[in-house]
Amino acid sequence: MVERIAPTDADIDRVFHALADATRRDIVRRTLVAEQSVSALAAGYAMSFAAVSKHIGVLVEAGLVRKRAEGRERLVSAEPAAIAHVQRLLRSYEDLWRGRIDRLDALFAEEAEDPDAAASSQPN
Repeated sequence: MVERIAPTDADIDRVFHALADATRRDIVRRTLVAEQSVSALAAGYAMSFAAVSKHIGVLVEAGLVRKRAEGRERLVSAEPAAIAHVQRLLRSYEDLWRGRIDRLDALFAEEAEDPDAAASSQPN
């Protein structure tokens, strides 16, 4: 049996910090399509190689991509499992809020059906 360890708040913070930047989101998107060298990734942005490398470092630290050496090249690929985890986390937040909105809608519907009952339950 495989035991999964729940991510800590710090883990979740790292993921959302990493995804808060448009360049990093684009790097994730590009590496989901295919593994790419850091040089190829850097060529796609109007910033220095070092800046792109720092962005990749943030993504590696968050677990959203991995970087490996192949000869003199450093290759970057997305971590689909980590991205799927983020998706599940966001879905759980969505479910929480949808449930709250559904309960609020039900209260409004009750009030619309019987306004006298709603008024009598209000404090004077």
